[in-house]
Amino acid sequence: MNYLVAVTLLWAFSFSLIGVYLAGQVDSWFSVLMRVGLASLVFLPFLKFRNVPKALIAKLMAIGGIQLGLMYCFYYQSFLLLSVPEVLLFTVFTPIYITLLYDLLKGRFSPWYLVTAAIAVLGAAFIKFAGINENFLVGFLVVQGANLCFAIGQVGYKVMMENEQIELPQHSIFGYFYLGALCVATVAFLLLGSTEKLPTTSLQWGILTYLGLIASGLGYFMWNKGSCMVNAGALAVMNNVLVPAGLVVNILIWNRDVDLVRLSIGGGIILLSLLVNETWVKKRVQRTPTTAH
Repeated sequence: MNYLVAVTLLWAFSFSLIGVYLAGQVDSWFSVLMRVGLASLVFLPFLKFRNVPKALIAKLMAIGGIQLGLMYCFYYQSFLLLSVPEVLLFTVFTPIYITLLYDLLKGRFSPWYLVTAAIAVLGAAFIKFAGINENFLVGFLVVQGANLCFAIGQVGYKVMMENEQIELPQHSIFGYFYLGALCVATVAFLLLGSTEKLPTTSLQWGILTYLGLIASGLGYFMWNKGSCMVNAGALAVMNNVLVPAGLVVNILIWNRDVDLVRLSIGGGIILLSLLVNETWVKKRVQRTPTTAH
């Protein structure tokens, strides 16, 4: 859980940095390519090539291609259609995707996890449901594409680590995750990107460097490693803790107009869902026999 909390604090700044300094100013496809490329460099020195099963390499690259590469393609486009608070709000469905996908891959259905996820969704949705712009529907669907990719990657990595007999340290093979994402980002930029809207200021280059090396390079490794240490319910909840965390950063630094009362109540509901998961849901899942389908 400590890994997930640390990354949540790290990623809380990413939403505003992208929405305020990059969206509409820097080509989104270039942003994705640079961010993934820099993240790949972080783990390249640790990457182990010998005695790594080809099947494992393929799985890691596929997971990275979906969770990071394809997710970023949707994610960066969403900031062209929606405000930062709206992007944050529309991520509340990720816990449901995580819970259902995890149960699907495990060949079971655990309704207790849905209780946790549902409470978290209610809390995040309570935070801000204000006026929407004309791009609402398209923006909503684009964010859901990002949410689904993020959920598929998290669940896929968690299940793979649970099922595979992997004796290698995670950091020695995680570079393949980023290489898979880099393949997707490169193709996307070549097909859709533009060299006419590259970063023009040192601030923009600095933000992209930070997002690539720190937020992505360290963040995704820590997040996926942390996801292997908690149950699916806790993982679902921590995805929604990003919503109030991102909004708090948006308020304190960029002074966005967010209802503080709603933020406080919604954040409290999300924390309640985490408490329910740790003290009530875990016990019932452990007591309930599961039958594979």
